[in-house]
Order: sequence, then structure tokens, then C-alpha cells
Amino acid sequence: MVRNTIRSRIRHRLIVATAVVVTATGVAGTLTLAPVLAKSEPANSNIATVARDSFADLIEAVSPAVVAISTSGNAMSGERHAPDFQLPPGSPFEDYFKRFFEGPNFHGQGRENLPPRRYAAQGSGFVIDPNGTVITNYHVIKDSGEITVITNAGKQYQAELKGYDEKTDLAVLQIDVDETLPYVEFGDSDSARVGDWVIAIGNPFGLGGSATTGIISARGRDINAGPLDDFLQIDAPINRGNSGGPLFNAAGKVIGVNTAIYSPNGGNVGIGFAIPSSMASSVVDQLIAKGHVDRGWLGVQIQSLSSDLAESLGMQTEDGALIASVVEDSPADKAGLKVGDVILKFNGAEVARMRDLPRIVADTPADSKVQIEVWRDGRNKKLKATVARSQTENSMQLANVNKPSGKKLGLVLMELNDEARNQYRIGGDTDGVLVVRVVPNSPAAKKGLRPGDVIKMVGNSAVSKPGEVIAEVKKASARDRKSVLLLVERNGNDRFVAVGIA
Repeated sequence: MVRNTIRSRIRHRLIVATAVVVTATGVAGTLTLAPVLAKSEPANSNIATVARDSFADLIEAVSPAVVAISTSGNAMSGERHAPDFQLPPGSPFEDYFKRFFEGPNFHGQGRENLPPRRYAAQGSGFVIDPNGTVITNYHVIKDSGEITVITNAGKQYQAELKGYDEKTDLAVLQIDVDETLPYVEFGDSDSARVGDWVIAIGNPFGLGGSATTGIISARGRDINAGPLDDFLQIDAPINRGNSGGPLFNAAGKVIGVNTAIYSPNGGNVGIGFAIPSSMASSVVDQLIAKGHVDRGWLGVQIQSLSSDLAESLGMQTEDGALIASVVEDSPADKAGLKVGDVILKFNGAEVARMRDLPRIVADTPADSKVQIEVWRDGRNKKLKATVARSQTENSMQLANVNKPSGKKLGLVLMELNDEARNQYRIGGDTDGVLVVRVVPNSPAAKKGLRPGDVIKMVGNSAVSKPGEVIAEVKKASARDRKSVLLLVERNGNDRFVAVGIA
């Protein structure tokens, strides 16, 4: 038995599995694993369930569809390119990120006067159709200036970012190919059970194609990466650089996207996490079709039920999501939901735990009419609501489109809405486009733009949507302008800023 005094010294940390090389300018080579199968059908379409004594046939069949991903760009001195989860303030994992990934300027002090330098990072991905559609983690390509996809055969392609979703940490890339590529298909993660065999293939530490095996250790893990956490926990060894790689079942179908590890030292200790294919496939379909994800929105803030809370409410169980606040004029408000209600069912789906509700609502299409069952005043009550579309994320667009020849400012923008106005304390009489993120060392960052700024005009044109900003920047670039003039409001004050076009 391990003594408590020893165990207390071990501090486990959650890290994203992305290999980082700070000053490298080249890309990692890949290992040729196997001959490519016939390209007229998915590589994982006709694989029988493998015997336990060998996974060689399966790995030989699916490896050609697994790719390495290399990203590069400029980084500030003292800053490494280490894409990561947006951990909540005070997270016990924050000090690990500071020690492992960052230099002394973790919080950004003094970065504005430091010279840029090159970074390179490696991750993994997989091809899902013969035309070059590639799936990976968003944190693998986040803020990248250039994205290179390296196939199992060693061919390199410049990739275009077609869409991303921060809440599930997924991204879709497109590469232009003059031949059909071997590809794999998603399987059914909902039917996967604890104890099932799994095979992870990826690009650990930038070494190139590597395969590991293990089992599903647990389902439905919440690792505080986001509100939609529902990870598969696996013991198949994955390491930094495996992020975005596929997790296969014993029939050769992709049932997960490898995303994170739990580790005291950055290496595998037998605890890894993968996004289940049931979630990933629906997100990917929307990213391919629209470039973003539309999610349902109810307009409540919720919390878990403790035994004391359940007893005080006269409930026999701790199932459900307790409403702590209701957004004014939201679908919840219009449906008559109240603070203190416990949501038990949403559109027929049981809410066994508080964290079930965000996923159920998010998966509900906007404008859907749903029935909500709540516990109120000692009895069950049924209400009807019309789900709205989540404006906070579906209106986000990149103003720094990641095309090899794309023009960019280094801004992530979204339309103004009531949620954004409340969050950034922007008055109702202000019109424009909200800045929600500024890429480090970008032209916008050098001019001092920051989240919460509102772009009211680009040149002589008033703007109200991210697409209008992008269009005006393209017009300025077409006229061979070196910069674009923005009218920016901050804290109620307007000022003009000339931002260079990269």
C-alpha cells in the first residue's frame, strides 16, 4: 500500500496531448507503416473484429488514413506555442501549464516589447473522406499562421481551416489533393463498453505514426475542459502529439478523438481522454456544412443537487439540475421556469446529473418546441418552451482566415447580442462588431486591440457583422493597402486605429 506521505507528493496534472518544439522550423517526418488499401472505400469498412492476440491487420488497414499535423507561426519571446484548454480561474492545473509550457511571461507582462520568434508544434489527425477532409483538435491548430498536413506516405499539404468548435475542441481542415486518399469512418461510441479494446494511432512527440492499444477505462468523464464534457477514459498510451488522432474500436471504426492526458510529468501514466464519436460526428457534420456549430439555448444558470438541497426541496433523489438564475426574456423565462425549479426531464430526456442538461439543450435544434418537466413546490410540473439559438458561439467568425495566402488582422469577432453586452458592459446604443479574442503578436495585438473592443467602422463603412469586417479588409487588401482604418469603441470612447494587413 502506498503511504499517504508519498501519495501527497504526487500532483497529477491534466495536459493536452500536443508535442511542442519552440524554435524548430521544420516538420516531423512520418513513418511508413503499411501499403495503402484500395481507395474506393473506407479503410475501416470491412474489418472483422480482431482477435486479442494481434492488432496488426487492423493497424495496417487504418494507418494510411492517419496524418501528422504541423503548425508554425510567430511567437513572442518567452512564449511557447502550447494550445490548451481554457481552464477556469484558480484551476489546480494552471500552475502546471505555467511550469511546463510557459516562460516567465505566463500572464503576458512585458510581452509587447519582446521580438517575435518562430514556433512549431505537432499534433495528429485523420482523413474522413477521399477528397482530403481532415479532423483534428482545435487546440492543435489554434492561432496558427500555417498548417501542414503530412500523410502516412510522407506527402505534405498546406491545409485550410474550414471550421472549429472550441466547446468540443474539434476542428475541420481541408487539403487540396490530386488523388483519392485512404480514409476512415466514425463508429458508434454509444455502444462502446468499459473493458472494450481500443487502438490509438497518432504522432506522439512528433515522432510520426505510432500505434498503442488498451481498453476503455470509464465513460462520461468530466475533466473541466468545457460545459459539454463527456469523455471516454482510456488506458491506451497517448502522449503529447497524439492530440487529434483517432481512437479505433476492435472493428476499425473511429469511436473517439484523442484529446488529453492526466499526468504528473507530461508523459503517459495510463489515463487518457477521447471525445466520443457520437459527439464528434455531429459537430464535424456542422463544421463541414456551415463552418460553425449551431446549438440550442435555454437561458438558465444551473447547479448540482446535494443531499441537503434535495432534502430541503422535498426530493427523494439528487437527480436533476437546480436552476440558480433565469436570463430575462430568455426561452426559460418565457416558458415560466423559476429560480429553485429542478429540471428533471428535457424534451423527454432524463436529466440524471446537472452536467447532462447543457449537452441535451445544446443538441436541440433552435426553434424546437420542447416539454420540460420540473420539480416545484413538492410536485412535478410540466412546462413548454421554444429553444433559441445560442448567439454567443454561432455568430463567431475568424477575421484571420487560415489560408496559406490569406490576409489577416489577428482578430476573432462576433455579433453583439444581449449576452455579450452584459458580459462586456456595452450599452444598448452601441452598434458594431465585438472583439472576443486577439491573436498574440498579430497586427491587431501590436495596435493594442483587446477583447471587449467594438469595431464600429472599417474605412468609411459601418459594420455590424464579422463577415462585413472581413469583406472590408479584403477590399482594402485588393487596393494594395498596407493597413486598414478601424473606428473602435472602448469604455464608451471612440478612437481610430490603423491596423496592418498581414
